[in-house]
Amino acid sequence: MGAFPDFGPGVEIHSLTANGVTMRVAIEGSGPEIVFIPGGDTTAEGYSQQFARLRDSFRCISYDPRGAGATTSPPAPWTMADYARDCAAVIDAFCGGPAIVCGLSLGGLVTQQTAIDFPDKVRLAIPMGTSAYIDGFTRDWMQAEIDLRKDGIVLPDYFLAPHYAPYAFPAKALGDPILWAEIKAAYTERFRDRNPKDLIDQWESCLEFDCREGLKTCPVPIHVIAFSEDVQTPPAMCKVVSDLAPKGVLHEIPGLGHVSVARHRPDIVAAKLRDIISEELAHAAS
Repeated sequence: MGAFPDFGPGVEIHSLTANGVTMRVAIEGSGPEIVFIPGGDTTAEGYSQQFARLRDSFRCISYDPRGAGATTSPPAPWTMADYARDCAAVIDAFCGGPAIVCGLSLGGLVTQQTAIDFPDKVRLAIPMGTSAYIDGFTRDWMQAEIDLRKDGIVLPDYFLAPHYAPYAFPAKALGDPILWAEIKAAYTERFRDRNPKDLIDQWESCLEFDCREGLKTCPVPIHVIAFSEDVQTPPAMCKVVSDLAPKGVLHEIPGLGHVSVARHRPDIVAAKLRDIISEELAHAAS
């Protein structure tokens, strides 16, 4: 079992080199382009279940970001502006014009930075489980994870899923024995061979991120999706983003956690994305 469900046979895999980075890019479907940006420690497969639900109406595009999967990049440190340039390069290479950009967690931060730095390339931004900057419990937790690895501590396999899953899924999901068995296997594999330096480099980029000033003048419509049971980025953090953006809108989905987009309730997330995009595109055309 993979860390995330595999792509179906209809997905095209491409290689793109830009900004000194060679990225593995996955594409499926036809229609308006949606560029999905993975979260921390995650490859393009993190959106495989969204591809399956949206490919009938949209051209779904995702890629392995710096520090994950088959993508290779110059040595860190990396800034969120670096990640945004990579996203812009994907849009230039695979989209026929401005794209819808959607990302979760680290991908949400990249979504915001791309909208700020390249507003001409983003027709609609949908950051999920996101923040304008990271503070409080989330900062302390992320810094502790970074420091643990800098101290050379390696978590044993038996501790990986019980440690990371509660940050990703709500209690009701973890209490489902069938779903838990799937999550346990997937999260053990996901973090077993995770390069400590890649995790450090990605997470430090997040802790250094602060786009509050940039959001205030961003002309792109930004629809922020928050999950009511999200431990990593509670809805109050997401609301800061929507409040600062001139065209910001907050959508809070009840009962979902930080990574419910995969395995738990991908159907609910896909339906919300479809509704947001359809409404925004209709509004733009009127």
